[in-house]
Amino acid sequence: QVQLVESGGGLVQAGGSLRLSCAASGRTLSSYAMAWFRQAPGKEREFVAGIIWSGSRTRYADSVKGRFTISRDNAKNTVYLQMNSLKPEDTAVYYCAADRNHMVVATDGMDYWGKGTLVTVSS
Repeated sequence: QVQLVESGGGLVQAGGSLRLSCAASGRTLSSYAMAWFRQAPGKEREFVAGIIWSGSRTRYADSVKGRFTISRDNAKNTVYLQMNSLKPEDTAVYYCAADRNHMVVATDGMDYWGKGTLVTVSS
């Protein structure tokens, strides 16, 4: 089992940047594909970005392509989400998730979840 803890959320103005981190413990992160999801107030949770165990394959939601970048450092057991050109519609709680099928970038059916970190983008 793996435990995930997100950090890096906060309040930022539109057009600004934030970097989220997801620290894993319990098992080595290289055993998992990883992804970021988000849930805005009153909306369902949605896939944002994913990355396979080696970092060689990534996938993004259309709404964040060209603005967000997912990366991982398996030696540090940490996954990152660099968010640039933030928009008010990016406001949400952002969740890190792990998938035991480490060769596939999954957009649902994740095995482990963190508790989330709040990102608020003001206009």
